[in-house]
Amino acid sequence: MNLPNRLTLLRMAMTPVYVALMLIDFPGHTLAALAVFILASLTDLLDGHIARSRNLITDFGKFMDPLADKVLVVSSMICFCAAGAMPAWAVIVVIFREFAVSGMRLVAVEKGRVIAAGWSGKVKTAATMVCLCLMHLPIPAPLNWACVIIITVTTLYSGAEYLIKNRDVFKGSI
Repeated sequence: MNLPNRLTLLRMAMTPVYVALMLIDFPGHTLAALAVFILASLTDLLDGHIARSRNLITDFGKFMDPLADKVLVVSSMICFCAAGAMPAWAVIVVIFREFAVSGMRLVAVEKGRVIAAGWSGKVKTAATMVCLCLMHLPIPAPLNWACVIIITVTTLYSGAEYLIKNRDVFKGSI
C-alpha cells in the first residue's frame, strides 16, 4: 500500500466524519465540516501529485481515487440538500453526469481504450470544490445560488463535452 493509496483511503475515511459534522447541530459545526472537507480535498491534490511524480500509479488508485472524490462531493451536496441550501435537482444532475461518464469509461475499457479526463472536467472539479467550500460559510442567498448554478453548468458542460468527444465508443454497440 503506497502513500497515494493511503491518502485516498484517508479521504474515504474522512467522508463520514465530514457528514457527521454537517448533520450534528452544534455551534460551528459547518466550519468544522469545512475544515474536514478542505483537508480531504487536499489529499486528492496530494495523492495525484505524489502518484504521478514518483510513478506510483496503481490499478487500485485508478479505481479508488475518483470514487473517493465522488463520494466526498456527492455526500457534501446531499448534506446541503438536506439543509435546504441546494436543490435536489442539482444533486441529481451531478449524480447523473457521474454515472454517465463512468458508464462510458467502462464501455471504453472493454474496447481497450482509456479515456483521460479533459480540461472541462478539471475545471468542473475545481469549481465544484471552491463552490462547496463557499457554501459552508454564511454567504448571502444569491451567492449560494450562484454556486449551485456554477456547479450545475460546469457539470452539464463537462459531461456533454465528454460524451460528445467520445461518442465513437458506442459505435457498433447501439
